[in-house]
Amino acid sequence: MNPLEMTGLEIMQAFYQGLFPAPGIAKTVPMQPVEVEHGRIVFSAIADERHTNPLGGVHGGFAATVLDSVTGCATHTVLAAGEGYGTTDLNIKMCRPMPFNKKLIAEGKVINAGKNLVISEGYLRDEEGKLYAHATATNMIIRRP
Repeated sequence: MNPLEMTGLEIMQAFYQGLFPAPGIAKTVPMQPVEVEHGRIVFSAIADERHTNPLGGVHGGFAATVLDSVTGCATHTVLAAGEGYGTTDLNIKMCRPMPFNKKLIAEGKVINAGKNLVISEGYLRDEEGKLYAHATATNMIIRRP
């Protein structure tokens, strides 16, 4: 499989199926896709003691990384073969402290796909639906010559 010849959705589905190795960030911040469809992706993620801030809680960078990942990957699902993306803006609202060693569900979905920009939103919730953080992102579409 040549990723340059695959649509973004095909690439994300290949990651989900384990046909491509997980990116390094998924080892640093444990997260993995559990659903993939056009314009939407869902990850599970777990913060552990590696993700502490100086006060001993879960660092805000954990939520930021997970939400950047799901909003970006949702964007990726709407791209044509040979297109990539880069985050130009990521806005995050923390709603409550992140829990340790608790499975969280991160959902990203595209809310507008234009010619050059894709806008998406992401939610980080627990399995009961309690909201921990919300994000909106703008991603620039990068076309390879």
